[in-house]
Amino acid sequence: MTENEIIKPENLVYSKPKLLNDNPMHYCPGCSHGVVHKLVAEIIEEMGMEEKTVAISPVGCAVFAYNYIDVDWVEAAHGRAPALATAIKRLWPDRLVFTYQGDGDLACIGTAETIHALNRGEHIAIIFINNAIYGMTGGQMAPTTLMGMKTATCPYGREADIHGYPLNITQIASTLEGTSYVTRQSVHSVAAIRKAKKAIRKAFENSLHGQGSSLVEIVSTCNAGWKMSPEKANLWMEENMFKSYPLGDLKDSTNLE
Repeated sequence: MTENEIIKPENLVYSKPKLLNDNPMHYCPGCSHGVVHKLVAEIIEEMGMEEKTVAISPVGCAVFAYNYIDVDWVEAAHGRAPALATAIKRLWPDRLVFTYQGDGDLACIGTAETIHALNRGEHIAIIFINNAIYGMTGGQMAPTTLMGMKTATCPYGREADIHGYPLNITQIASTLEGTSYVTRQSVHSVAAIRKAKKAIRKAFENSLHGQGSSLVEIVSTCNAGWKMSPEKANLWMEENMFKSYPLGDLKDSTNLE
């Protein structure tokens, strides 16, 4: 590389977040997890919290999140991440503490831990990846699977009288007194990514300033589980997922002035 080819700092428009390491990601091409990982790494770095962040890794597709974002991680049993985050935050109240969970982990086996941590108003942030399916274990129906949506365990589509209705965990969270910020975002476009970043940043700031519980749902794709190309999965999400899980803030009672 010649001197003229060297990128000068004042000309640098964008670079990979320093906290996002060089390990090849195991996520399927087109998966939303990689984009959210990038946002999380950027935000922690911008907040200057690299040495004072504790993240809780789930069970599911994001189980290896600790391989990609270079902060302190703790592995939780399936669904128990909010309980673990509660203990860590109470022991280290000056830390940025957040969980990173999928819909099966958070809204199924971890329903009780999620609801009660949020209801207690624990000063933690929860990032909730909702792709309406169990991605890692074979594409089974999840609590958030849409009505009529086909999965490995409801091959003819979800039916209310057999499978029950989709669980709107974020809507439930917005009704709890312990939550201060509840929002639903996505990362399917540049504009959506910017909004998602602002939402995650606000949730993290709430954790640091004792503002109660924050929940950021990211409505996501699972093109492998949905058996679609990444492009078609994004389109399907826009045409179907957003109807049941509309984007935007559901609750914001923070006071950080």
